[in-house]
Amino acid sequence: MVSHFGLKGILLIASASVAMQAKAIVKDSIQHWGFTVSMMRSKVIALDKNQRKYLKEEANGSIALELNHVYLPSDHNSYAKDFNYPSLSIGLRYTLNNHVRFHRSPDFAWSKIEEVSYDSYLGNTLSLYGTFQRAIHRNKHWETSYSLSGGVGYTNKWYNKDNNIDNDFIGTPFLIYFGAGIHQTYRFAQKWGVRASLEFVHHSNGSLYHPNKGSNSIGPSVGIVYYPYYETLIKEHDSFKSAPFKKSFYIDLTVGIGAKTLVEDWQITQFRTSKSEPNYRTGEFKRYATYSLQANLMCRYARRWASGIGIDAFYNTYAPHIEQLELKEGNTIDCKPWSFGIAGKHEIFYNNLSLNVALGTYLYRRMGTIDRELGGRIYERVGVNYSFPSLNGLKLGINVKAHTTKADLTELVITYPFHFKKGSSVKCIDRK
Repeated sequence: MVSHFGLKGILLIASASVAMQAKAIVKDSIQHWGFTVSMMRSKVIALDKNQRKYLKEEANGSIALELNHVYLPSDHNSYAKDFNYPSLSIGLRYTLNNHVRFHRSPDFAWSKIEEVSYDSYLGNTLSLYGTFQRAIHRNKHWETSYSLSGGVGYTNKWYNKDNNIDNDFIGTPFLIYFGAGIHQTYRFAQKWGVRASLEFVHHSNGSLYHPNKGSNSIGPSVGIVYYPYYETLIKEHDSFKSAPFKKSFYIDLTVGIGAKTLVEDWQITQFRTSKSEPNYRTGEFKRYATYSLQANLMCRYARRWASGIGIDAFYNTYAPHIEQLELKEGNTIDCKPWSFGIAGKHEIFYNNLSLNVALGTYLYRRMGTIDRELGGRIYERVGVNYSFPSLNGLKLGINVKAHTTKADLTELVITYPFHFKKGSSVKCIDRK
């Protein structure tokens, strides 16, 4: 159960937005809905010099279909007004990776890795995701916008020591999806537009398994947009004014439970194990449970945003295992399960959904030499949440914690906000 809960959590939160929209379509005018079909020509990015040595073919591409929903000025939604009437979408993307090829030739950088007689490949990937797209500029014919996406994916080919051993980008069939893009759309008819974009697409497993280098693709895309609501957005944009918003201070208390496999186990079996040993370049790793606590002092200074500072505590059940690995290397390091940090926090709100980001530094952490070399003192968090107004703003979310953008763990989180009396009038949902 622990092995898949992170991906299930992402799907649950992504589905919450979709279900909310699907329910609304019955009573919504068709004018609230549109769609986008696009094609992307891209390439897989090698993030360091070692990856560039064995990534032999990098060209890939994808096709995507998105169903888009917008609030109109007549809906009197203050969040939509403040964000310039963005769209929320549910999308499907099929990424064609069958030409992305890997092969490790003999190199000192691989240590004990031996060359194999075949090439390894990425697999084609089907992704289900939600997208938030916001217009920066919009007039009668032109719209400039950016988008952020998150969801899940499934690939038909992943790391296998028997027949796909040099593909260390993707280690599991079920994946986490992230996307971002900038878009320029030209409206050539009342309800139709043609779109040119630069997009980034990421797939990985959030350190729920190894290998977990992840696949990162970037490239241009072109698409057709059907948006019957566009004329209304142009003509009635200023017909509704957002309700006044009063800033407030509150404390977010968050508990999390997560899972991860260890980069230490991956490093040892990949580079420090001889071919004659049974664990040589293995694809089987133990998952460990992780736990976290957060106490964040936040200022909600606008309907869309809140910022603050927080104290983070982490409890890692794998500390004894790391200590044993260090002893085998002759290092007498006393590893501790508890780590503590301080972080800057920021959260972006749109109705019941929110995106949280954090950048922190460890105040105390003793987790071995590889952790110091690869992880360092800085950590990041990014997550998506869904709040329940009927439960006084309690939020359910999914977070990915990383070290210098490399995933460390994936966790489910529950957050409860405690508002100070002066800000008690601020609610999680303020649509009017």
